[in-house]
Amino acid sequence: MSFLLGVAIFIVALLLSIMLHEAGHFATAKKFNMKVTQFFVGFGNTIWSRKKGETEYGIKSIPAGGFVKIVGMTELDQVDPADEPRAFRRHPGWQRAIVLAAGSFMHFALAFVLLFILAVGVGLATASNSTKVGAVDSCVPASVTAGCAAGAPASPAKKAGVRLGDKIVAIGSVPVNNWTEMGKAIRSQPAGKSVAVVVERHGQRLTLRTSLATLRGHGSFLGVSPVVVFQRYGPLGAVSYAANQFGQIMAGSVKVVGSLPRALPDLFARNRASTPGGQVTSVVGAGDVTGQVLAARIGWQPKAALVLLIIASLNIFVGAFNLLPLLPLDGGHLAVVIYERARAWLARLRGRPDPGPVDFRRLIPVSVGVFALLVGLGLLLIMADLVNPVHILQ
Repeated sequence: MSFLLGVAIFIVALLLSIMLHEAGHFATAKKFNMKVTQFFVGFGNTIWSRKKGETEYGIKSIPAGGFVKIVGMTELDQVDPADEPRAFRRHPGWQRAIVLAAGSFMHFALAFVLLFILAVGVGLATASNSTKVGAVDSCVPASVTAGCAAGAPASPAKKAGVRLGDKIVAIGSVPVNNWTEMGKAIRSQPAGKSVAVVVERHGQRLTLRTSLATLRGHGSFLGVSPVVVFQRYGPLGAVSYAANQFGQIMAGSVKVVGSLPRALPDLFARNRASTPGGQVTSVVGAGDVTGQVLAARIGWQPKAALVLLIIASLNIFVGAFNLLPLLPLDGGHLAVVIYERARAWLARLRGRPDPGPVDFRRLIPVSVGVFALLVGLGLLLIMADLVNPVHILQ
């Protein structure tokens, strides 16, 4: 039930993001007195619509996007002579650029608000310095940043029977009072040799024995994590956090796009989660991950934090991707406007007339090719997420 609730939350958030994206185009187009005839969420057959004024609002059967129809987007569009002064193509370049960029701006604004809410309302996770165990690793990963690969051995802590809530009071013969001391005590013990782990459980002290593993770049490894506490920020601190996190997610989104060629061969690999193929996903995969988070046996704060981060990250990625200078994306249309204005400026410098708008007939093959490539990539990612999903919580 929790899993289905998580998927439902993601779907609602996705539809809200689509509506806000189109609302950005709609509001700015209306502001500049452009004629907007349709505002729809989804594609395909119309499920519901209502006309108010000159605009028809509605919902279509396939919730895979949305659109706002503005009269006269290109010179190829036929426009009633009475509407020509309000056509998109007849407005100044700066106004057209704002309308085209407004969709991505709404994604960015929503992401920033969600990150702000995370810091103010949920709080940010910080590790407690006590020796109370907040998580027991299920395996020995290949490195500090890697996840559990198929066939990885169980962690020493799991083998020893360390439980959540245990307070570790000694490693070997070394007493520990905080997480820093415990880390030093673990790394001082030789890997592969049996060591005593003294824990306090329900008021009683127990001595557990295990052999520490070796973790590349880390040294001796037990496989426990501290209790996580959530600290709420004030408004100024939340703004600072949101700005910093926004930048990190944006940089990560660029990295994901750059790793896409390397990720494709790993989409159907058994160890996808530990390869570049585990870093790319479709909306189906993102919905599945949200469901996993809601179904996980963790507190409400880490659940809320992870869900907000997933939705914020999705919006930042979509907003940035949509600005790529590729038709039929908004960024492609924006690139055309910038090219037209730059060409007109150079013509004025040379004392020549404005060359006018770009001939979109020459761009149609490019637009169709990019669209087909994006659809094919999307279908491939959906297929991978259906038959080889990524499990983020072990």
